[in-house]
Amino acid sequence: MKEETRNFTTQLAIIGSGIAGFAASIFAVNRKIATAQIGNTGAVAYTTGYLDLLGKMDGAQAAVNDPWQALEQLRKSQSNHPLSRVAVADIHRGFNEFTAFLGECGIAYSQPEKRNITALTPVGTLKQTLCVPATMAAGPRAFAAKKPCVIIDFIGLKGFSGRQVVANLQDRWPNLGTQRIAFPDMVHGEIYPEVMARALEVPATREKLAYTLKNAAGQAKVIGLPAILGMHCPDHVRAELERLTGLEIFEIPTMPPSVPGIRLRELFEQVLPKKGVTLIPQQKVTALDFDDRGATLSLFDSYGPIRIQAQTVILATGRFLSGGLEAHPDGIREHLLDLPVTQPADRTHWYHDRYTDPRGHAIHRAGIEIDDTFRPLRLDGRPYSDRLFAAGIIIAHQDWIRGRSGAGIAIATAFRAVAEAERYLLAETNPEKRV
Repeated sequence: MKEETRNFTTQLAIIGSGIAGFAASIFAVNRKIATAQIGNTGAVAYTTGYLDLLGKMDGAQAAVNDPWQALEQLRKSQSNHPLSRVAVADIHRGFNEFTAFLGECGIAYSQPEKRNITALTPVGTLKQTLCVPATMAAGPRAFAAKKPCVIIDFIGLKGFSGRQVVANLQDRWPNLGTQRIAFPDMVHGEIYPEVMARALEVPATREKLAYTLKNAAGQAKVIGLPAILGMHCPDHVRAELERLTGLEIFEIPTMPPSVPGIRLRELFEQVLPKKGVTLIPQQKVTALDFDDRGATLSLFDSYGPIRIQAQTVILATGRFLSGGLEAHPDGIREHLLDLPVTQPADRTHWYHDRYTDPRGHAIHRAGIEIDDTFRPLRLDGRPYSDRLFAAGIIIAHQDWIRGRSGAGIAIATAFRAVAEAERYLLAETNPEKRV
């Protein structure tokens, strides 16, 4: 029996389920653009929860304290960097809109300020980031004030060590100590952050943990925990633990996949359909075709074939981890449309000899080219389609890992891509307004 094709029609189709794809859906929803989003696994679960804008400049040893000033320097030194192609005011608006949406939906974030926040990493080093979840905000404050603090880790928990955090920070945070404790009702074998987080949504588990935390804190009034404070209501879990213990509590990200990243992914997948987005997660677009009337996206799920007719498309498929780019013996390819990829001349130039080479590696700057309206380009420099736009780290000329700028590139380029798609939709509806 032949399976019946399910058909959807929308104004905007977003391909990708990373930060860029979900940010684009948020911006589109806020502009009342009918939206469908399709994505494979995405890399959201691998994020720390921090939203970096720009934490490091090429060739500089020191971290960036003022990302807004650094953006102006980036614009002069790397005019083709994706962040250089978005107005600073738009980047600020994008971050404000994105974090406000998260807060309204249950995960509060700090607002973007003039300076970066010095935040803790899973191994106890420091990094510069623009916005942090409210559950983590007390950590940078405690570090800045050098408050007496105890870092808690748990028997059986892998990938997070309080001793390692203290060892790496003790020269800069002298009043820092650590304690290892048992997690309630998980005293045997290996335990996992996601399981712990879901357990802490149960009041009885919070009460048991609060009793142990009070004893472990000693004279300290601040406690740092691995990121386990609930999956769907982290701010409530933190507030309840603070009420039960009388202590100030903050989270530190763990090694990926991390609870803060899973929180974001689950929030997006639960909230966006309620906002009207046609969300088809965990699926891959197998074909994308354009004609004068629009675009056709083809894919399959366990119920059979799906076809989406869209007026515009945003390509936010990421790089290698998410499958937007593929590495082959003869070079790097963009997998969906075979768009030309800016890349080194051959594989021998992908990497320097040392992985830690301070110059970085050329493969990390590979990606597709765009024009000033964020449309992907063909080899001849013309847009692939007037209806196609791009966002996120699939765009060339940036090394988001070294620049500590992954979320910044995702949010800023998604903001611009949605703005350009909205402009096209408006012009298609009102031809006299076409630019």
